[in-house]
Amino acid sequence: MSKVSYYTAEGLKKLRDEIEHLKSVERPKASQAIADARDKGDLSENAEYDAAKEAQGLLELKIAKLEEVLANARLIDESQLDVSKVLVLSTVKIKNTTNNMIITYTLVAESEADLKSGKISVTSPIGKGLLGKSVGEIAEIKVPNGTLKFEILEITRD
Repeated sequence: MSKVSYYTAEGLKKLRDEIEHLKSVERPKASQAIADARDKGDLSENAEYDAAKEAQGLLELKIAKLEEVLANARLIDESQLDVSKVLVLSTVKIKNTTNNMIITYTLVAESEADLKSGKISVTSPIGKGLLGKSVGEIAEIKVPNGTLKFEILEITRD
């Protein structure tokens, strides 16, 4: 049984675009590389041909995996999300109670996580710890070097 993944419209479009690129650009390149290697003669001693066939196999595997992810992808209806609790697509302003540092994160699906842009996965330790919390609550999150305590300051939707 495959795992259902939740995506924003932007994330779903990126996934579809990547699959389309692999099929329309990379697949023909792999086929051409095999044809070029085949034209060089004896296939039994042709390392270039073997490498091209292996690269094609890996490409087809990647396409199949992405198509499976797409088949199990669900679009998140942002209008139906409750803003009183931290959920997927919540933008959360939190304060580390140890050092009073204030951080803002947006919780997204695992495949859309990008720490540089402040997007963390709902399956990450911090993401899991924040889910379901309300403004004013303290989230105690176990991380490899101990437990962090974050106070929920604000929950918004972008």
